[in-house]
Amino acid sequence: MAQPNFTPSEQRELAQFLEGENAKARIQQTVHSLTDTCWDKCVFKVNSSLDRSEEACLSNCVERFLDTSLFIVKRLEDLRNSSV
Repeated sequence: MAQPNFTPSEQRELAQFLEGENAKARIQQTVHSLTDTCWDKCVFKVNSSLDRSEEACLSNCVERFLDTSLFIVKRLEDLRNSSV
């Protein structure tokens, strides 16, 4: 099968598209991991609905995860900026 010949502009566009798709995949993986972690921590019995303590636990778990993720991103940005 012959390799397609892309122009530099098409190569950049393809690279940007692939980067975007990879970012989407990483976000989906993160959400999946978060869901598994918080579910395992907070839900002990499966019913037709969550009770108040499970809802509170899930909410707290998600908030802590987001806080931690934002802290890590900010810290990495600070380290990158300080080394430049």
